[in-house]
Amino acid sequence: MGRGLRGRAGPEGGGPRLARRVAGPRLRERERLAGRAPGGDRRLIDAGRRSRRRRRRRRRRWPRCWRRQAGRPPRLLRHRCSRRCFAPSPVLMEEMEEELKCPVCGSFYREPIILPCSHNLCQACARNILVQTPESESPQSRRASGSGVSDYDYLDLDKMSLYSEADSGYGSYGGFASAPTTPCQKSPNGVRVFPPAMPPPATHLSPALAPVPRNSCITCPQCHRSLILDDRGLRGFPKNRVLEGVIDRYQQSKAAALKCQLCEKAPKEATVMCEQCDVFYCDPCRLRCHPPRGPLAKHRLVPPAQGRVSRRLSPRKVSTCTDHELENHSMYCVQCKMPVCYQCLEEGKHSSHEVKALGAMWKLHKSQLSQALNGLSDRAKEAKEFLVQLRNMVQQIQENSVEFEACLVAQCDALIDALNRRKAQLLARVNKEHEHKLKVVRDQISHCTVKLRQTTGLMEYCLEVIKENDPSGFLQISDALIRRVHLTEDQWGKGTLTPRMTTDFDLSLDNSPLLQSIHQLDFVQMKASSPVPATPILQLEECCTHNNSATLSWKQPPLSTVPAEGYILELDDGNGGQFREVYVGKETMCTVDGLHFNSTYNARIKAFNKTGVSQYSKTLVLQTSEVAWFAFDPGSAHSDIIFSNDNLTVTCSSYDDRVVLGKTGFSKGVHYWELTVDRYDNHPDPAFGVARIDVMKDVMLGKDDKAWAMYVDNNRSWFMHNNSHTNRTEGGIAKGATIGVLLDLNRKTLTFFINDEQQGPIAFENVEGLFFPAVSLNRNVQ
Repeated sequence: MGRGLRGRAGPEGGGPRLARRVAGPRLRERERLAGRAPGGDRRLIDAGRRSRRRRRRRRRRWPRCWRRQAGRPPRLLRHRCSRRCFAPSPVLMEEMEEELKCPVCGSFYREPIILPCSHNLCQACARNILVQTPESESPQSRRASGSGVSDYDYLDLDKMSLYSEADSGYGSYGGFASAPTTPCQKSPNGVRVFPPAMPPPATHLSPALAPVPRNSCITCPQCHRSLILDDRGLRGFPKNRVLEGVIDRYQQSKAAALKCQLCEKAPKEATVMCEQCDVFYCDPCRLRCHPPRGPLAKHRLVPPAQGRVSRRLSPRKVSTCTDHELENHSMYCVQCKMPVCYQCLEEGKHSSHEVKALGAMWKLHKSQLSQALNGLSDRAKEAKEFLVQLRNMVQQIQENSVEFEACLVAQCDALIDALNRRKAQLLARVNKEHEHKLKVVRDQISHCTVKLRQTTGLMEYCLEVIKENDPSGFLQISDALIRRVHLTEDQWGKGTLTPRMTTDFDLSLDNSPLLQSIHQLDFVQMKASSPVPATPILQLEECCTHNNSATLSWKQPPLSTVPAEGYILELDDGNGGQFREVYVGKETMCTVDGLHFNSTYNARIKAFNKTGVSQYSKTLVLQTSEVAWFAFDPGSAHSDIIFSNDNLTVTCSSYDDRVVLGKTGFSKGVHYWELTVDRYDNHPDPAFGVARIDVMKDVMLGKDDKAWAMYVDNNRSWFMHNNSHTNRTEGGIAKGATIGVLLDLNRKTLTFFINDEQQGPIAFENVEGLFFPAVSLNRNVQ
């Protein structure tokens, strides 16, 4: 049809028919803007066509708007060119493949639709991620309330950040809002999406025509903005025909150089593709592996390009109006920023809006996109130059590192050589002292040996003289011998038998100054002091709460160049009070125990180094559990305690009472738990209550001042604390009895129950601090 005539399908699906309308002033103005003659003048239409053809021929003389330069990204030269000039080069098409894939299924878009947030989805994928919203959020209820909200109003900007995948209880930085509680999953592209709330109904209609559940809501998997659908369902979203055309051209360019998939060494260019086998063959491989006989004779062989492009299910269609499916777009609404048909201007919601010719706005927006691409091309050029600079820096760093290492090794080797020389000098002094000591000792040994030989000879001679029986002869020499003996004895006086040299070396090497200098050996920083580290980032996907404990994880920003020596984690008191430090160290994950149940905590983290501390991170809200789930603790129990049933059942191997505690401690709020007696033999008296973590484990519960308990037999019970018995009460326990413990830390009281009836008065008052559930029992009780 010409641009001056509008064709519409007849009621029985026949050929197009002309819509004859009265040409009023308003209609004539629209027809003038749309490029058709008022009243349907054929001659004016033909003249307009010839004029447009001449303009198109002149326009084709412009050069192509894309050019490739060595080492530079493509730059857009002109925007007044034919449509063929906008065909991207193969290099660019390889880089834009991620833009052509659906964030849900990870494959190329099939019948893509445009969401109000400007992101695209496959029509089938959009139907798969629909969820149902409460009745109060339906478009009908909103219109009934008179709020005047549009059908395409967004819900909260980011509903997915309000909940963790394990329902850990922490909130996001923003405000809290209701959201679909369907758990999240990840698509092949890594985008978090909502799975369908219910299986799609069995229908033979296309996804666009199949009925949509009432009050359906779709969440964009890229920006996580939510939208409540109106009665039109997915038909209310426009089709992205431009994206389909880009995908077709991309697949054609990819199919142009397809190779055979069965060649063993050098793959040859494929000549055919089997649609049933989904394999590309060259001629020799086709004759060898896919003969035209037998069961394979019915397979359809097509050219490679046609085989790749034929995978698209629906052919290219002309863009039609979403409100009037039988009408093509003819004008552009400036206020709504969308193409519209003439029925939208005459009857629909765009009747009072400013409209312009579709062709004029098409050229204007192409011009604006070209100008925007110029700026983006400049940024790409700067980014490429920056990457070249970074790669040069990598090479320069490697070269400088090798040079610096060589310098450092040379300096350390010089120090080692000097130390070795000094070592040789000191060893020479030690050898000299060694020789001197040996010489002195050896001289003393020689002198003492000679003197001892003379003394021994004199002694032997005197003994022989004494044996003589001649008195006159003896007296002639006795005086001389006596004087000689005394003189020899005097020669062995003091100092003669004392060593002249000690065995110790009186040399002490003082190496402490040198060791201190070695430890202080460091590089001289010729730069200014390093800045403080960057603000840490809390990793929300790894933060969680369990019972009354919270686990937090954080990391440094990816582009941070200043290292952090440690981190400081701060928490408030759970009532909006002041922050306090709960962890200081180098780890990037911390678990904080002993928090209050059913309380909201605020957490923040900062980093520090020698220069100072960073700014605080964003505050994370942590919600502890409302109900405490706990079991008995094997780690703190007495060794005679026997555990079973996942630590929910305990007994004892001893006739003496042994104590076992629960895993969870309470310091705030009201807590009630029950214990059931599974076995009760020989009328023992087990005790139930609460205790501190350091309670005695080898005596009955309540014997010390760290426990508050009730011990009971088959007839009566007593309350006991610090070995003091009070409030004897009639009524005991048997097999199957249930004992309840009520710890009210708001009123600071402890009360006991047997079989749902209170046992005696309030057992203890003014109890405060951290308490753990506790039981003491022997082998006769379970």
